[in-house]
Amino acid sequence: MKVAIIGAGNMGGAIARGLAKGSIVPATSITVANPSQGKLDKLKAEFPTLHVTNDNRTATTGADLIILAVKPWLIEAVISELDIQPGAIVVSVAAGIACGQLAAYIGNIRQSIFRLIPNTAISELQSMTLLTGYNATAEQKQLLLDIFNEMGLAMWLPEEKMAAATAMTSCGIAYALKYIQAVMQAGIELGIYPKDGMKMVAQSVKGAAELILNNDTHPSVEIDKVCTPGGITIRGINELEHEGFSSALIKAIKKSV
Repeated sequence: MKVAIIGAGNMGGAIARGLAKGSIVPATSITVANPSQGKLDKLKAEFPTLHVTNDNRTATTGADLIILAVKPWLIEAVISELDIQPGAIVVSVAAGIACGQLAAYIGNIRQSIFRLIPNTAISELQSMTLLTGYNATAEQKQLLLDIFNEMGLAMWLPEEKMAAATAMTSCGIAYALKYIQAVMQAGIELGIYPKDGMKMVAQSVKGAAELILNNDTHPSVEIDKVCTPGGITIRGINELEHEGFSSALIKAIKKSV
C-alpha cells in the first residue's frame, strides 16, 4: 500500500513519524510532500527510507491512501492539484470540513473519504484518534482503525459527534499539558527542581490514564481511593472545586467546539 501525506507541519510530520514507527505501512511506502524543504529534511534524517518531495501531485500519483494534513483554508486549493484516483482512500485532518464538502472539492461524490482527528501524541504512538467516513467500506474502515490503533487508540464516531470529541481530545491534550505545567509551577514554588517536577507530574498523569484505560473503573472511584477521610488529598480536591476547576474545564471544552 502506497501512502502519501500532504503537509509536513506539526500534524503531518507527527502522522508520518507514527506511521513509520508502526508495522502496517513500511517507511519505504510513505511519501511526504511539503512546499519547504526543512521539515522534509528532518523527517528524512529520522527515517532515511521514507520518501519526500516538494510536489504534491508527484506524491499522490499511484497512492492508495492520501492523507491531507493541511490547514482548512488551504484544503480546496491543495486538492485541486492532486492526482487522486477513484479507488484511493482520502483522509483529511482539516478540522471543520465535512466529508461531503471534501467529495465536492475532489469532484467525485463516490470517493471514499475519511476525516481524521489525531492529537500530537501520535508521534509517540499515544494519540487519541477520531475517525469518521463517507462512502467507506467495512474493509477500509477496519484498515484505518488498525493503522491508527498502532499509534495509540482510534475510535469511530458519527460525523456529527466529531466537533465535540475534537475539543475533548485534540484540544484536550493541551489542557492536560496545561495541568502538568501548573503543577510544575507549584512544585517550583515549593522547592522542586523544574525537570524533576515535570517527570513527577507527567508520570502521575500517565498513571491516572492507565488506571482508567486498563480497568473497569471510573474517575470518581479512583479519586475516592486516594481521598482518605481527613487527609491531605481531599483538602486539595475541595480547593479545586471551590476555585471552579471542573467548571473551568467544562467551559474550555465547550468553547473549543
